Amino acid sequence: RNTELFLKKMAKKQWGKSPPKGYEYIEPIMETLENELRDKVKESNAGKRNTESIWPVHQINWQRTRYVYDMFYTYGKISREVYDYCLRNKLVDANLIAKWKKPGYERLCSTYVINPLNYKFGTTSICRVPLYDRDERQISARDPTTGCMGCASGKGAGVSNLFGNKYGQNLAAVQVAREKRQQEAAARREQQEQLGKEQSHTIAAQAVEIKSGTDRIGEGESETEDEASDDDDDEEEDYGPSPSAGIWAGSSKLAAESEELAYSGVDNYKDDAESGDRTNKRAKLA
Repeated sequence: RNTELFLKKMAKKQWGKSPPKGYEYIEPIMETLENELRDKVKESNAGKRNTESIWPVHQINWQRTRYVYDMFYTYGKISREVYDYCLRNKLVDANLIAKWKKPGYERLCSTYVINPLNYKFGTTSICRVPLYDRDERQISARDPTTGCMGCASGKGAGVSNLFGNKYGQNLAAVQVAREKRQQEAAARREQQEQLGKEQSHTIAAQAVEIKSGTDRIGEGESETEDEASDDDDDEEEDYGPSPSAGIWAGSSKLAAESEELAYSGVDNYKDDAESGDRTNKRAKLA
């Protein structure tokens, strides 16, 4: 019965005024963890040890508190108003945050494990002992109440995931890394789109230049053709009008007379040659 009352007390939220501006940034995670806590409280304890049944309560309390703490102090993603709102309404463990601000308690899993009244011989939990100070049998030891595997501060003193499950993850770091990847992907897409637009503009400009060059070439050819046609017209005009058909009517008669004169000239040449030969022979005889 005491365990049930403790679980209800841990799961209870005391709501005040409406959340301030900026709370919507962490609200999805906070609501998810709250629902997770309710489910774990209602879950059956069959097959579990008495202390093991309340492990999720301590672990979810740590994860939720660490999420808000890192979002404000480590990454600066939420305002002071949102942080104070979470503290006033007990959405996070204020006592655990107060311990995180002290040296040596930066990774404390729960205030329960540092209370000497909760352990025999007035000591603290095994999870507060650094790993390098444990013997072989204690390396894998967990705190029986919280399930913590090692929350001591210092290099190599504890494990990265306190509980070895999803509740030991640093949700703030995961969310910030995811947002960074999304921003980089969006920037790459925007850059590719800008590059595509520039290439489209370049191609369009080149097409316009090619078209204008083709038009100029076509205009030059048309001007050349016009000049050539003008030259042809000038040459035709130089010849003048074609003569009338009657001018060449006696051309065949003139050709016949020319041939007759040619042949008569040849005969005269032959007669002159023969007379020349006879004169030479007479001269020799004389």
